[in-house]
Amino acid sequence: MTASQTYFDKTLQLLNYVRETQTPAIERAAEFCADSIASGGLVFLFGNGHSRMMCEEMTPRQGCFPGFVALVELALSNHAAIVGANGLRAPLHLEKYEGYAEEILKGFKFGPRDAFVVISTSGIRPVIVEMAMGARRRGMPVIAICSRRHCEQSTPAHSSGKKLIDVADVVIDNGCPPGDCVVELEGLEWRTGPASTVTGAMIINMLRCSVAERLLERGVKPELLPSHQFVGDADAAEQLERFYEAYRRSLAHLYQ
Repeated sequence: MTASQTYFDKTLQLLNYVRETQTPAIERAAEFCADSIASGGLVFLFGNGHSRMMCEEMTPRQGCFPGFVALVELALSNHAAIVGANGLRAPLHLEKYEGYAEEILKGFKFGPRDAFVVISTSGIRPVIVEMAMGARRRGMPVIAICSRRHCEQSTPAHSSGKKLIDVADVVIDNGCPPGDCVVELEGLEWRTGPASTVTGAMIINMLRCSVAERLLERGVKPELLPSHQFVGDADAAEQLERFYEAYRRSLAHLYQ
């Protein structure tokens, strides 16, 4: 079996694991999110480093709808360069700095109906743990998306001794092994083939679809972002404007 086939098979196993074991947690998380959005609240998503991709998979993305807000802190996730300016060293150091998450949270006015999703495969970095703790202090339910195995087997990195799974109301396990990668090759000391992007994106989209279903059950029709690839489609263009306006209105309380 080739390495590419091994990666496919192992990742497919993880996707089946998500479906078979994590659906109840995803549905519970969807209840939190739908309750928040239906009552005029917002659901914030935060992930530093590579986990930022999962925030952007939720919004803005074709098929997304107002109510979700991605908190993208560029200092923690701008990895276009490896060395030099905006390289990898500084963000990896900054995510270990206690107190930084609170400074990010201070930039927003959270409401009583908001909720928070924190995404981190390891679930132990101080900025991640403090982001969840800060959301809880502000009265928001916290949904964690992480690798439970990695988080449970790792030594806490925050001075409180807590990990993300210790401060979340709902934990969704992305199923990935410690270290994320799933392919071992003879001659390499470290594994390759990270899988959290695949399982994380699946979880995000399952969550999105479940929230949309629950909003409709509550009589709330979400304004979806249509594909902008429908060039010349007047209906798509009009829907895009409706989405923009609905999203603008959804942020009303955030900067008051």
